[in-house]
Amino acid sequence: MKHLIICTIAILIFKSTGFAQTTKHILYKQIDKTALYMDVMYPASSDSKVPLPAVVFFFGGGWYSGTIKHFEPQAKYLNERGMICILVDYRVSSRDKTTPFESLKDAKSAMRYVRANAKELGIIPDKIVAGGGSAGGHLAAATALIEGFNETSDDLKVSCIPNALLLFNPVIDNGPGGYGFERIGNKYKDFSPLHNIVKGAPPTAIFIGTKDTHIPVVTVEYYKKVMEKVGSRCDLYLFEGQAHGFFAKPEYFEKTMLLADQFLGSLGYIKGEPLADRIKFFGDTKK
Repeated sequence: MKHLIICTIAILIFKSTGFAQTTKHILYKQIDKTALYMDVMYPASSDSKVPLPAVVFFFGGGWYSGTIKHFEPQAKYLNERGMICILVDYRVSSRDKTTPFESLKDAKSAMRYVRANAKELGIIPDKIVAGGGSAGGHLAAATALIEGFNETSDDLKVSCIPNALLLFNPVIDNGPGGYGFERIGNKYKDFSPLHNIVKGAPPTAIFIGTKDTHIPVVTVEYYKKVMEKVGSRCDLYLFEGQAHGFFAKPEYFEKTMLLADQFLGSLGYIKGEPLADRIKFFGDTKK
């Protein structure tokens, strides 16, 4: 993996916040003619000699489409809280004519790249969080729970399992009646996070609206029950009357990030009080 090169280093200046943010645009995987990149976003005040915890974000879009910028607002806020944030691109069917299985292979490759290159990236290797929304939430959870669907070029000695999970209306059930079953078929037994929860599953925070028509509340409640049965932490936050993708709304961006901040703080990944007065700015897409 280390032969993959850091292609571009871009310095992004966010004038409205008054800080300079460094982003490294990195090639993490090459599949035939398809080049896959991740943007590694560093806090403005970080000391390059002091490693930091990291969050790896996977965008949503049903494994069909999506943009690497999906979780940029969350990443900017967590940068302010002293975490390195990574936005990952991966193969999707609309662009690459692939299946959800290739999407998962890419997600696992990305996690392995981050851990294998943690020292060079300035990351604490045992404080790597995976996060995502919808199908991206599936990928984050699947890197933690699914054994199969590994790229043949990956070094399997490097763990792709994150140390914690931040899941926003995640696709966690791919079985009959669950999301994507028509594309997954009988492979759901090896692909669906809900069907593969085991002892040692990473501590998890799940954010979901009660009117989500893609992921029923009863499904995430059962997920929480199974997680706790195997002795793993699962904090479930329900948002009354909210539909799929609610967390992108400014009001709910604030609420979910405040809770995410508290969750990460409880794990010792960030310190101090949440930036309650600053969260709104990062969730305002007009800025």
